[in-house]
Amino acid sequence: MSTALEEPLDECVELLTEGGNDAGVDGLHMGDVEEGEFHVTIFQGKYRVKDLDAQSNFPANSVQKTLDTVRVLFDPLRAVALNEKIAPVIQEVRSLIRDGYVPTVRVALCNNGARWVADAQTRIDEAERDYGEQLQVIHFNHDAVVRALKRGEQIDDTMALTGRALVEDMNYMRVLVGRVAVHEVARLFDEHGDQLLQRNIRRHLGHANRVNREIKQTLLDDSKSDKFYFYNNGVTMVCDRFVYNALQQSDYRVQAKNLQVVNGGQTCKTIQQTLHDNPCFGAESAFVMIRLYELPEGAEDVVREITKATNSQTPVDLRDLRSNDEIQLALALGMDELGYTYKRQREEAPNGGDRTRVVTSMAVAEAVLAVWRERPHQAKFRRRELFGKLYDLVFEGLNAAQAILATLIYKGVEDRRKTEFDDEPDFLPYASLHLAMLIGRELLGDAGLAVADVSHRNFTELTASLTEDGDRYYALALDALETALVACYGDREVSLQQLAATFRRGDLLEMLSPETPAS
Repeated sequence: MSTALEEPLDECVELLTEGGNDAGVDGLHMGDVEEGEFHVTIFQGKYRVKDLDAQSNFPANSVQKTLDTVRVLFDPLRAVALNEKIAPVIQEVRSLIRDGYVPTVRVALCNNGARWVADAQTRIDEAERDYGEQLQVIHFNHDAVVRALKRGEQIDDTMALTGRALVEDMNYMRVLVGRVAVHEVARLFDEHGDQLLQRNIRRHLGHANRVNREIKQTLLDDSKSDKFYFYNNGVTMVCDRFVYNALQQSDYRVQAKNLQVVNGGQTCKTIQQTLHDNPCFGAESAFVMIRLYELPEGAEDVVREITKATNSQTPVDLRDLRSNDEIQLALALGMDELGYTYKRQREEAPNGGDRTRVVTSMAVAEAVLAVWRERPHQAKFRRRELFGKLYDLVFEGLNAAQAILATLIYKGVEDRRKTEFDDEPDFLPYASLHLAMLIGRELLGDAGLAVADVSHRNFTELTASLTEDGDRYYALALDALETALVACYGDREVSLQQLAATFRRGDLLEMLSPETPAS
């Protein structure tokens, strides 16, 4: 799951659902809500111990059971018995569905062997036809893990261009603008996969994304496919060097060293998937425009600016692009002085040391928006905008002490939430960010401080208070939330779906206003 989702192992541990009444689901991940849709990934794993020759197929009966599970879990009207690990997430999913959001489901069937047999594929094809683009089933095995681990390798390849091309030299850089057949794009990604997308901040958002659906529909429409070149924004690539035979006038074969796609990953992956799913698809007249930049050694800043500029047409996770702005650099310096390491980029690995003192920019953004900006519902359901539309709200005026303290508050809540007690309230799986907000309010109230007063001067004192009185703050926050829920619903029983919707919409914020303190 960590490899497939590109998320840290410790976070993926929390996604495990295996156990009694798990509906045949071993792991479950719910993504962000975007454009009226949200993405869910279901993991089902089969590991053969006695047969390690990697030839055994994923069991066909397990394929059918997983497809049956999808039919049940994503229908809010179907009753199903679920364990405490999976029930809160599924009820949150069902709550979103009831509110009109459309789920797109990716089922990852994982094993240490081969793909499923033809009969199982027939069942998958039938299910994907029934559910349209809301369902995708993928095979993920040891080979997929190896491919993911090899992502850092340099890619050298030759692309076949069609027709004439424009090549210019400027400012010690070169650019080539040309036309490539969609079959050539599919070939590149068949051979190199996501290794081509390491500098692409958007990568591939999944075939059910609205833009990707439109790309697929255009390719499969005989009346539009020959105009694909004009409908699509094209693909932007960078490389260390490209060469071609300048003596010919057209149809160049361009050799590129260290080739990377920095924009157009969605286009490329959707082309690949469409051609894979439709082997009889012709589209000999379907082309896409490419822009290939040859950049000098050490031009990472230029790559980032090109990536940022060419990825601006739709909302994206801008964490990597923001990583070198003044705010992020100042936070990194300030945290270093306080004995912490600030991980500014998604794939930036800490260099040894105490991992408990490593803070990620995403964790900071989420915690600060919930704790200090008091928007816990947005911190969870608008994570994609934390480094976009919400960036100034989160980071403007923020110092290292405030960032670390908010993160420690949220982490403390999560650690306590994961400790099982017999009398846990039903709302607990949805309440972490709200609890963190209340604890932050209580902590500063006891110290007689405003958020703006938190700095390196009182950081040690505040963290000590958080450690010493953490249990008391947590209990006060729980009491405040229970009181607020009673104010919302009275004494009647509230379903998990209702609770999920309440925390998602921020219905409790008015009940938890500073005029009604948690204590």
